[in-house]
Amino acid sequence: MITTIENEFLTVAITDLGAELQSVKGKKTGFEYLWQGDEQYWKNRSTVLFPICGRLFEGKYTYGGKDYEMVIHGIAKLQTYTVIEKDATHAVFECKSNDETRKSYPFDFTFRMTYTLTGNTVREEFTVVNTGNEALPFSVGGHPGFNIPFVEGEKFEDYYLEFDHAAPAEKLLMSPTCFYTGKNAPFALEDGKILNLRHDLFADDAIFLSKMDNTVSLKSRKNDRKITVHFEDMNHVGFWQKPNTEAPYLCIEPWHGVPSFDGKVDDFATKNEMLHLPAGAKYSTWFDITVTE
Repeated sequence: MITTIENEFLTVAITDLGAELQSVKGKKTGFEYLWQGDEQYWKNRSTVLFPICGRLFEGKYTYGGKDYEMVIHGIAKLQTYTVIEKDATHAVFECKSNDETRKSYPFDFTFRMTYTLTGNTVREEFTVVNTGNEALPFSVGGHPGFNIPFVEGEKFEDYYLEFDHAAPAEKLLMSPTCFYTGKNAPFALEDGKILNLRHDLFADDAIFLSKMDNTVSLKSRKNDRKITVHFEDMNHVGFWQKPNTEAPYLCIEPWHGVPSFDGKVDDFATKNEMLHLPAGAKYSTWFDITVTE
């Protein structure tokens, strides 16, 4: 089932499967800014990440002395959500723990995704409620993909990423199998804030940064349109397209969390960068996607 919200600037569609964005279309130009999925490159459009970001080593983890398995980016993307609130510019999607989720994530929770349109901005808000009797370990993150180019006839290389403010960013160093090594290295940005896009930047998979500014825009050197992603309470932002292709999209991924260390099956009680929500408590965070036409 598809739920649509809209205003004078944007039409936004979300599916109840995974509470995933399906469309972000500009009213002025009629252009579809959200990647529409293609098995050749990446079948999804804007995966919601919970309760992990990235991969678990061997697809496994332990907790309380027991072994569990979980797919990349967690179980939120597999759930069918209920729309519990809806008006013209706002929709709230909810899922709850059940017997099936407990097979891979043995905790009680309520998880909500709220989509709100304000002007030319759509906000994705993550809310986690611990409905159990013990601390809830989790990470959250976004994975929206954006079509490039915005204008017919332009090339991927005409585009660049620009942070609002210069900062001494660091790149998370990953293993060849896309697990975290636990090490970071300085990552040079032009003028401290610009990354010119080329497909071969992603030959070794995603680029994940830390200690960077929390506002980044996808821009063209040949037109004035842009997509800006602004986030709060997220440790990292990643940029990704399918490696070793000329894929016509770029994902901009704010994450609170990281993949497992290479060679280590995590214990969720101590997994790197997990949040631990007390019993009965609630946590919320968000990121904004702003379309300038």
